[in-house]
Amino acid sequence: MLRAIWLLILLALGVWAALFLRQMGGNVEISVGQTFIGIPVWLGLLALVVGFVVLHGILSAWKSLRGWPARMRARRAERHRRDGDAAVTRALVALAAGTPDQARTEIRRARGLLGDTPHTLLLTAEAERMAGRNDAANEAFRALVAREDGKFLGLRGLLRDAMQREDWPTAQRLAREAEAAQPGAEWVKTERAALALRTRDWREALALSPPGQLTGHRRAALALAAAMQEPDPAKAATLEKEALSADPRFAPAALAVARRQAAEGSPRRAKTTLQNAWTAAPHPDLATAYLGEEVDALARVKSAEALTHDNRGHPESRLVLGRTALAAGLTGRARAELEGLVSSGQADRRAYLAMVDMDAVELGDSAAGRATEAKWLRLAAAAPPEPRWQCLSCGTAHKGWEPLCESCGTPGRIEWTGSAPVVDPGAAKGGAVATA
Repeated sequence: MLRAIWLLILLALGVWAALFLRQMGGNVEISVGQTFIGIPVWLGLLALVVGFVVLHGILSAWKSLRGWPARMRARRAERHRRDGDAAVTRALVALAAGTPDQARTEIRRARGLLGDTPHTLLLTAEAERMAGRNDAANEAFRALVAREDGKFLGLRGLLRDAMQREDWPTAQRLAREAEAAQPGAEWVKTERAALALRTRDWREALALSPPGQLTGHRRAALALAAAMQEPDPAKAATLEKEALSADPRFAPAALAVARRQAAEGSPRRAKTTLQNAWTAAPHPDLATAYLGEEVDALARVKSAEALTHDNRGHPESRLVLGRTALAAGLTGRARAELEGLVSSGQADRRAYLAMVDMDAVELGDSAAGRATEAKWLRLAAAAPPEPRWQCLSCGTAHKGWEPLCESCGTPGRIEWTGSAPVVDPGAAKGGAVATA
């Protein structure tokens, strides 16, 4: 409405100006040589206006004519883009529906309309992979790698394929290239950590694991495994301490720290480390290492008392004290410890076999000794087995701790199964053993 009002005002002004000039009169004279042209002022102005309009129209037409091919190309590109986007959408639907042949058909149409763009190449690779054509999929991923805007996507696809083929050297190279293409990408870190675990590069796996991701036993196991691979003694010692700090109950870490301390000329610190580890979680290997240097039997009893002082009531403490006392000929002390362990309901097979040895020393080869031995052997056969290193993923038992279970290939899952089932306190008297 406002534009119409302004247009009327302009027309009114134009008419007024024309009438004003007509009333004023006057002529416009043009003289060229012998030629003379004279026209009224208003007609001359009208001719100028008409000439301007005609010239403007000619120039506009020429400009439009020159831009016609570009406009046609733009319209064709817009139509191709619209049709290509529709083909991409249909390809995505086909991939989601699990029909790779239809997806490949739609992607070929999209590539013909849009060209080899990052998203068409990525869809091509996914469709080819879904159809089982890994070579064609990798070709599309390599085409993505050749593009600066799609390099990371291509490397990710090639890395995934290399890991599926278990081509670890190629996978590690691709992971490093992906890290360079997209520094700080969390996915790359995760894949590199998985690769390090697969290739048993424990040092890199530990370095790539965020502090909050692996905690407790798993981090301790990984740190100790990394220490076993570390050629630098100082770095290895740091990793062993990190393992013990991550899980003070992890006996192999305490043993590694104590061995290094003893090798560095600090046997007292080594014994303190073993005592602290025993207080946190008693383990037979800790006792073996702590008592290993003691040759005298009575001195071993005193060392066992020092080791178990802060965790006196634990079944492992009672078993160590009973065995060392028995080896020193202190049968009364040994019987008190072992019978107390059996009556507590926490004894395993080792306690009953120790009772066999003790009665053999006290009763000898007599009828009473043989009867007692038979009783303890029956109870040992029915008792819970002794604790052992066991893979929590596949259940395979191991002689000692290892970073990796060779049976199932799972890293960091070999743990000490030290919680013996509860035994009925009356089992030693009645010969029946109950497990809970």
